[in-house]
Parts: sequence; structure tokens; C-alpha cells
Amino acid sequence: MRRFVGASFLVVFIAITLFPFLWMVRTAFMPASDLFTDTLNPIPQRPTLVNFERVLGLSTVEEAQAAGGSGARLDFLLYLRNSVLYTAATVAGQITSCSMAAYALTRLRFRGQGFVFGVFMAGLMVPAIFTLLPNFALVKQLGLLNTFGGLVAPTLLMTPFTVFFLRQFFLSIPIEVEEAARLDGAGRWAVFWRVVMPMSRGPLLTIALTQAVWTWKDFLWPLLAAPGESTRVLTAALSVFLQQAPNSRPDWTGLMAAATLTVVPVLVLLVAFGRRLVDSINFTGGK
Repeated sequence: MRRFVGASFLVVFIAITLFPFLWMVRTAFMPASDLFTDTLNPIPQRPTLVNFERVLGLSTVEEAQAAGGSGARLDFLLYLRNSVLYTAATVAGQITSCSMAAYALTRLRFRGQGFVFGVFMAGLMVPAIFTLLPNFALVKQLGLLNTFGGLVAPTLLMTPFTVFFLRQFFLSIPIEVEEAARLDGAGRWAVFWRVVMPMSRGPLLTIALTQAVWTWKDFLWPLLAAPGESTRVLTAALSVFLQQAPNSRPDWTGLMAAATLTVVPVLVLLVAFGRRLVDSINFTGGK
């Protein structure tokens, strides 16, 4: 009975979670003329790719308007490149710097170590919205608005959760393994890069995927720090695309098509590395 109740709850929870995504995909394949007339069918009666063609700029403005769209376009490849650069730089910077910080807090002994770790933990309790305006003011004063440097600056080197996550795994690595490497002549730096990091591939992949998803879907900070065309990311571009539509009739089908295309890279990433993520989520190191 308990298993049945648990399974039922899980099914309901999954259905509630997936429903918005499935409805988004359904709307993306639906003609704009059917949006308010074909509201109950889970599958579009007249599926079409015209919304994706409009978003990708494969149709003319006249064709887009004839299909019920607003004529607005997205420079999808440019915004995709910007999102990839933003995500890759942030993840690479965090993995490199946070792993060194976590290892220092795990193995090195220095005065004030507990206080430093407490400061990191306190950072977990500070909502990101509280640091948004200070970060914006600092980036503006440094003249880094509308640059990739300003875009990645607040999270490039550290987030408290990444340091905490990696520190907890480093604590589980037997100290004897590192001592054996030092007996073979390896220094602290060599032990970290040649012993500790290879043993931490599972947790590193876990935190990389987690941070990649969070960075990819980040909206407010990219909208403030990089609103320019050359540095705009996909999430901010969706807002601009919606604003280009007439106020009396938002281009919902085009917006859902753009949102579907935005989700695809993350889905590919999770499908490719999802099993590894599940295997290492409990700090097992994966398989």
C-alpha cells in the first residue's frame, strides 16, 4: 500500500512538472490561428514548423505575419553562441577556482580556517537578488557593461554552494592516498591535479551540470549586464522577442518555439551525462 501511494504521488508530481514543458512544445508546433480555438487537444490538429522558421529567420516578414506572427525575429545563432560562451566560461571558472578553494579548506591548515569556511556558508543564506544591484554598480563603474567580462564577473571564480559541495567530497578521500603520492615525490600542487582531481570526476561533473543549467537559464543578470545585441543571451532575447510583438496580441506561438529551441541544448546535455549525474549525486564518484 505504501509503495502504491508513493508511486502515485511520484507519477502526479512528474506529470505536474512535465505539463508546462509539454504544453510549450505543443504550442510551438501549433498555428497561431488555432491557439485559442484548439485549446483542449494535447496534440495540435494541424502541426506546423512555421513558428520555428519564423524564429530562426527562415521566413520573410510577410510570411511570418501571414502565419499569424508579429514579424519579429531572433538572431538565434548569435544568441546561442553568447549563451554557450557565458555558460562555458562560468562553469570552467567555477570548477577551477572552487575546487582549489575547497581543497584548501579541506587539507590545508591555517589560522582562521574555520572563520573563512563560515563566511562561505553564510554566503549560502544570502539571496542572489540582494547582490544584484551591488554587482551591477560595480560592473558599471569598471566599464564592463555589455561585455562578456562583465557578464561572467560575479560568478566566474566562486559560488558558496560549489565550494561547499566539493569540500564535502574531498573530505571523503582517504588522506593515505595523498600521503602515498607525497612519498613518491609529488608536491601539494601535483597531488591536487594528478590525484585528487581525477578521483573527483563524478562530483565535478555533477556540479558542472548543475551550474551549467543554472547559468543557461539565468535571466535577470544577463538582462541588466549585457542588454546589447552582441552580448545578449537567449533568455534575455526571448524577452526582447516578446516585446517586439504588438501589445494587443503577443506572439505566443513564436515565443514558445523560441523557448523550445532554447531548452534543447540543456536537454542534450542532461541526456548525454544524466546517468553520470545520478551515479555521482551521493558523492560516489560515478562509474
